[in-house]
Amino acid sequence: MTMKPISIVTGGAGFIGSHMVDLLRDQGHRVRVIDDFTGGHEKNLAHRKDDPDLEVARKSILDVAPDDPLFEGVKWVFHFAGIGDIVPSIQAPAEYMNVNVQGTVRILEAARHAGVEKMVYAASSSGFGLAETPTPEDHVIQPQYPYALSKNLGEQACMHWHKVYGLPVNSIRIFNAYGPRVRTTGAYGAVFGVFLKQKLESKPFTVVGDGSQTRDFIFVTDVARAFLAAADTPLSGESWNIGAGKPESINRLVELLGGPVVYIPKRPGEPDCTWADIRKISRDLNWAPTVSFEDGVKIMLDSIEHWRDAPLWDPESIRDATKEWFEYLS
Repeated sequence: MTMKPISIVTGGAGFIGSHMVDLLRDQGHRVRVIDDFTGGHEKNLAHRKDDPDLEVARKSILDVAPDDPLFEGVKWVFHFAGIGDIVPSIQAPAEYMNVNVQGTVRILEAARHAGVEKMVYAASSSGFGLAETPTPEDHVIQPQYPYALSKNLGEQACMHWHKVYGLPVNSIRIFNAYGPRVRTTGAYGAVFGVFLKQKLESKPFTVVGDGSQTRDFIFVTDVARAFLAAADTPLSGESWNIGAGKPESINRLVELLGGPVVYIPKRPGEPDCTWADIRKISRDLNWAPTVSFEDGVKIMLDSIEHWRDAPLWDPESIRDATKEWFEYLS
């Protein structure tokens, strides 16, 4: 009998990580999740609670040892775990560096000692900062805030482990991922989480600036497919952008969601446009997005009850949450 391949998903109870778990299970992999549930949610894996080929280790990536038994016999490692909220990184930069950089190093060391066939790191397009668009992979890196810096340093560590130790690792720089299970933490953050809760409560959408800014929204299942392709390739030491390659305005998002709007001040350090040049990943991995923005937003609305317990934000609470952001980045 052929043994099922084993994959690790760090942050597997989180937004993208849980969709990665679903895809790997659909592909016949046994999956080991490493998650301390500070950002992830048990409900993201609830549909797999009786799955005998899913193992969940409730532990921090900072507690992963080089000889961690969870890595024994593992083929692929997908590293999503870390602190994902952007705005609070201004208030807690040391924590972001510790978790997102040192945590990544611990996963790299465990993967290296286990001799895994491939590790794929979840990098962030935020490292590009106020970039020219469309943004290619070789664009200058210019992080504007600690979260972006921490994710870029994690990516640099991955490439260093590839160069020095020969660890087969690739990195995917995610632009604006969205979809079911997108974060609902207490921190002010992802636009979909904010807007969907506001829609549930019949409150106006808090649109930053005039809403004309555009984001390269990419649906989460398309993201998971890209990570699978980045593992199942002979290429190593590569970084790829992932987005839809078709920016959409916040005003267009509001139009699709439907509801009143209130405008709040534009935040310094944030680009007017994010736009992934996806020619490299399309060429190297034969990957292309499949879910249109309109279809993706409809799927989000169909699962809107997921955000019933999310925090409700209004202009006043957002002003308080972003006070230090304006203080340091203005």
